[in-house]
Amino acid sequence: MHRVVVTDYLQPPAWVEERELAGVATVECLQARRTAELAGRIEDADGILLFHEVSLPAELIHRLERCRVIVRGGVGFDNVDLAAARARGITVCHVPDYGVDEVADHAIGLMLAVNRGWVGVERRLRRHLEPWDKRAVEPVSRLAGQTFGVIGLGRIGAATALRARAFRMRVIACDPYLRPGLEKVYGVPLVDLDTLLRESDVVSVHTPLNDETRGLLGSRALSLMKRGAILINTSRGAVVDTEALADALESGHISGAGIDVLPSEPPTGEERLVKLWREDRNPLVNLILTPHTAFYSEEAVMEIRVKAAQEIRRVLGGAPPRNPVEASR
Repeated sequence: MHRVVVTDYLQPPAWVEERELAGVATVECLQARRTAELAGRIEDADGILLFHEVSLPAELIHRLERCRVIVRGGVGFDNVDLAAARARGITVCHVPDYGVDEVADHAIGLMLAVNRGWVGVERRLRRHLEPWDKRAVEPVSRLAGQTFGVIGLGRIGAATALRARAFRMRVIACDPYLRPGLEKVYGVPLVDLDTLLRESDVVSVHTPLNDETRGLLGSRALSLMKRGAILINTSRGAVVDTEALADALESGHISGAGIDVLPSEPPTGEERLVKLWREDRNPLVNLILTPHTAFYSEEAVMEIRVKAAQEIRRVLGGAPPRNPVEASR
């Protein structure tokens, strides 16, 4: 019988994983909150399922004695050292087709909340009950007719783009790796990044985190955005330079931001962007932070767990995986 460990996030009993791996492997939930807690607990595992609270760096992967498959329970796989896994002959997979609706809905929800000023006005009126009229939110710009720019037109980016079109927004996208012709299927013209930043009233980020995208939206990129534009990030925290974003918000160059992901989670409270969000001043900075929950619904979590366990079962059983990261965008 094989041994499969779930490193983090999931609390026992792992009944979904046990059901999917019945007769193939035992399943143990390690409930680690830090990567250091994995040492001495995963070396003899045949399969590893990890979420987003820990990582598998090279030094841990090199100590794996029997592991044949690592599955990231989610879309991104930046918390696994792919080169180290490849050197050990370990297959790395992910779950790229879960939670598409959830993240797209969350991105659009953040756009609406920032555009309409919901959070700031709700916080102010709760205390003072005035002004109980349009002065509480003005100015607000009509979304219909504005330009919505999508960075990364994969599954989630495309789903978000289609939702923005339903608001009668003009939608453009930047994705140098999109398979040719798909932009025609989506009805979304492709432009380069600088053009997207200059033309968009709302910029929504849906790119994976890698060496090319880390810090993609820094001071220069943010300065190219329209004055008064909105930034939404539901992808990976490190894609956006949060110090530069704090600068852009405080200067008023960007009118608001909705951020679901931070470079380091959970935050310590000392991060400048977090301090800006927590400030109780009038007027409040138009900034919404959500705690990495864009992916979440009960259905999405179940989808991750089932598909991840099934992928482990395939590899341990000698079948080819459906979603190896080498084949992903």
